[in-house]
Amino acid sequence: MSLILPIIAVFIGFGIAYFIYQKSLTINLILAFSGAFLLSVTVLEFLPSVYKSETPQIGIFILAGILLQIILEYLSGGAEHGHLHISKEKQTFPWILFISLSIHAFLEGMPIHHNDHLLYAVIIHKVPIAIIIASFLFNTSMSNFKVLVFLVLFAIMTPLGSFVQTETDLLSGLSIYLDAIVIGIFLHVSTTILFESSRDHKFNIYKFGIILIGIALALVI
Repeated sequence: MSLILPIIAVFIGFGIAYFIYQKSLTINLILAFSGAFLLSVTVLEFLPSVYKSETPQIGIFILAGILLQIILEYLSGGAEHGHLHISKEKQTFPWILFISLSIHAFLEGMPIHHNDHLLYAVIIHKVPIAIIIASFLFNTSMSNFKVLVFLVLFAIMTPLGSFVQTETDLLSGLSIYLDAIVIGIFLHVSTTILFESSRDHKFNIYKFGIILIGIALALVI
């Protein structure tokens, strides 16, 4: 499931972007729900499991994950939490965007094999992000072939991270530290989504209700 579902989630987002998506309030509400659910699962389950290991200085790696995500968002323009700015005249393959998103997606795939709730959170997070990324790419001057290559490669990055973690010895002994880094990434992405998904940062009762639903779902599953 950890190998197939993230790919399906990304292609659902791409399909929505290609056939029916128009930027509106709806995508902001979906983003708010995904951010609330991802944050809740991280705080309620993922974070405590890492600290139970009693690994020395684990907090440093969580902070490192936050800093890493700040760098990745600088490179991607904030695509990981729904902000993306690409010139419509762009024809060349967006390598910087692709590399930054791929690093993010690869890392988030590493811990999902041993936590189904975290897997669901990542999937829910991926759908609106995939919609936004695809909608921007489809509206540039890039060829359909380049867009398809970007989307396919991006879709497999999260399963690739899960595969490397579970089926190889490349990162043997580092899993707890990588989990801590991913926690930092999730904390930064999810809180940024919640803080930025309101227009002009005004209180929105619909958004607040969606956030409550995301938190409640994480509490009951």
